[in-house]
Amino acid sequence: MTKSNKFSFYVVVALISLAAGIAYKSREMGISTPLSSTDRKAGADKFFGATLTGLDGTPQAMSQWRGKIVVVNFWATWCLPCRDEIPELIDTYAAYHQKDFVILGVAIDEIEKVTAFSKEFNINYPVLIGEFDAFTLTEAMGNPQGALPFTVTIGRDGTIADTHLGRIKKKQIEEIITPMLQ
Repeated sequence: MTKSNKFSFYVVVALISLAAGIAYKSREMGISTPLSSTDRKAGADKFFGATLTGLDGTPQAMSQWRGKIVVVNFWATWCLPCRDEIPELIDTYAAYHQKDFVILGVAIDEIEKVTAFSKEFNINYPVLIGEFDAFTLTEAMGNPQGALPFTVTIGRDGTIADTHLGRIKKKQIEEIITPMLQ
């Protein structure tokens, strides 16, 4: 190997290690993003004003879920922490979907990949295709970096109750929604 090839190899290994460290940290810790009360309302209004595409290709107005407790999970099939949290989102939805509660998976990915992934994992909650327009939503909802996964909980009052950057677990969702369900 030439010196330049070795150097390139080490740079690539360093970048992969850095990315793995960031992914691990976000998966294990997660980060909540503080929003002002004005931003909480504006972010939720932007979400409820959006229309995204369902897996069957039909437009879905987010306003149809206004008045419910909504957990919006922005994800992609290529995102490892996103893939890790899907089984817990499935379990959470199964446990609470009859209690005026919904999880919405907003995939920032190609519809064919998301459809195949949803079938493979038996995702039981609505999955929508956000494509790159979803990054505008994530920014309005407290994620200016556009990092994934990003989960937002919106209360019945139409205001963002919580934001979480990184992998989220069922227990964390339950801690947020339990007081809201009563």
